[in-house]
Amino acid sequence: MKAPILRKEALAPGISRMVVSAPAVAAHAAAGQFVILRPAEDAERIPLTISSFDPEAGTVTIVYQTVGATTMLLDRLSVGDSLPTFTGPLGRPSHLSGLKNAAVIGGGLGCAIALPTAEALHRQGCRVTAIAGFRSWEQVILQEEMAAASSRFLLCSDDGTAGEQGFVTGALERLLQQGERFDMVFAIGPLPMMQAVSELTRRFDAPCTVSMNPIMIDGTGMCGCCRLTVGGEVRFACVDGPEFDGHQVDFAEAIRRSRLYRPQEQQRREAACRLLGYDPA
Repeated sequence: MKAPILRKEALAPGISRMVVSAPAVAAHAAAGQFVILRPAEDAERIPLTISSFDPEAGTVTIVYQTVGATTMLLDRLSVGDSLPTFTGPLGRPSHLSGLKNAAVIGGGLGCAIALPTAEALHRQGCRVTAIAGFRSWEQVILQEEMAAASSRFLLCSDDGTAGEQGFVTGALERLLQQGERFDMVFAIGPLPMMQAVSELTRRFDAPCTVSMNPIMIDGTGMCGCCRLTVGGEVRFACVDGPEFDGHQVDFAEAIRRSRLYRPQEQQRREAACRLLGYDPA
């Protein structure tokens, strides 16, 4: 299904937000789900989590970082162009029913994935503590949106140039030490960050859900590329997830698998930089 691009804007250096017309996807989307798209007919398929959706307008919003060959091709598109493939919604929606007090933690680009979860919880009357972490103020995205979707918003940066200095785990640990009891902690971001949040919440006997984004091709469970180990059993992120119990995920394996194709990814990135005129640095 083709998806015309309606709006596009830069959120931070190398990070953009794109709104596309996809009525069939928007009509059935829920927080936590994703789409698979192609920026060109001969491009590879990549999964991107839905950042927001509007069933009435028939639109779906994605947020992406220009880091590889396919996202470079995606970033070359403008308003008026169309994505030749835009399939979804895929994956299982977030489990939000019955939650009264939740923490939603986003790390970097993970805030784009955390936002619809925070918004859905906020709409159903849940008390939401949102914690967003970035390397520095230059990478901060969706700050106003995250604050609007929460009862309490905490901003962190590694270097202290935005919000409080430190990692999201520091802010979360302070709340847990003060006796805060969350019905669920949602952690969405880089694997090491989600692993750290999972280990921290285990110490405080707090439930934790993480959103896994391993290598994926078809998004229907056929290829097996997105497999990971959860509770000692093989699971597929595309059909069993992408959200799992963070205390059960084998993060060591997930991190190891995420690095398997680094040389090939770097070669493709360098070739794309030369072809499309991007700075390879």
